[in-house]
Amino acid sequence: MIPWLGEEEAQAAAEAVRSGWVAQGPRVAEFERAFAEHLGVPHAVAVSSCTTALHLALIGAGVGPGDEVVVPSLSFVATANAVTYVGATPVFADVDPASGNLTAGTVGPLLTDRTKAVIAVDQGGVPVDLDAIRALVEPRGATVVEDAACAAGATYRGRPAGATAALAAYSFHPRKLLTTGEGGMLTCQDGELAARLRRLREHGMSVSAADRHAGGGAPLPETYDEIGFNYRMTDIQAAIGLVQLGKLPAMVRRRRELAARYREALGPLGERLVTDPAHGTGNFQSCWLLLPDDAPDRAEVLARLATAGISARRGIMASHLELPYKGTARVPLPATELITHRSVILPLYHSLTDEQQDRVIAALSEAVSR
Repeated sequence: MIPWLGEEEAQAAAEAVRSGWVAQGPRVAEFERAFAEHLGVPHAVAVSSCTTALHLALIGAGVGPGDEVVVPSLSFVATANAVTYVGATPVFADVDPASGNLTAGTVGPLLTDRTKAVIAVDQGGVPVDLDAIRALVEPRGATVVEDAACAAGATYRGRPAGATAALAAYSFHPRKLLTTGEGGMLTCQDGELAARLRRLREHGMSVSAADRHAGGGAPLPETYDEIGFNYRMTDIQAAIGLVQLGKLPAMVRRRRELAARYREALGPLGERLVTDPAHGTGNFQSCWLLLPDDAPDRAEVLARLATAGISARRGIMASHLELPYKGTARVPLPATELITHRSVILPLYHSLTDEQQDRVIAALSEAVSR
């Protein structure tokens, strides 16, 4: 993954530096408004990462010690870690083998009277079927948090992914389409909750640092009514994010073109490339494929690609196989383990040329067929 950054972002960052306001300030507020408008949601809260967004989302949902949160094991470990941050227990569910996402069918058997929330991940930018999971979970009084870390630019039932969630968390890490270096965004539908989340990201401060100094006179006094965190985004990051947000449609178009070329070329070889679900369109943040049964071991395929000068990566991790969570899965997770052991993430980024992609296709074809 190579982020699409250029002179516009450099100039925007430089202007933020020259302004003298480089911490959380007016550009962060502008980025929040623009991102909320892009999604069609009432509130967006900029934070330091998607992980911190998930942490705040669970606090906002009232999750705490003694509670359970159903999560996919097939996700970056931050998804499960956010649950442990609030003292709750992550309960690992299996995923649909085609999309890599939770389904109502995989979540349902794991719901108990201790289930306080479900974190539904848009894995690799493929939109999860949120409505089906919410219909199952919300009548029980639990909250569905959408981990839309990878999903900026994806769509769900005709709307941007995450737009219909009560709480949705986004990542702006350089591996994502829209990047601010580090950073994240938390969206929500409730105004009072959004105000609380803004306080919590800034140490629980009743008046933000930007507002305290906005009037030009003596700073407004502040109080600290609950324990908060230092989860702020900087104005430098937000300035870059505003430029990136304007590029997002072009990024998605190009990535979908490249994914279509991969699918056409690799389909006859037996590889199964991730594709759009019936309920939406993906942004191909990660373009992963399952190796055919008769292909060599995944490590050998990656080694052969590396020898050919192709940088591919292992598939999406399974958190329940990592040491902090090993042995905690309550049910078998066959689809999760198949995808994590037999999938490969292919090079795909905005500036990838057709010629470069053809090299990847040729090298992969040879690596798999030997």
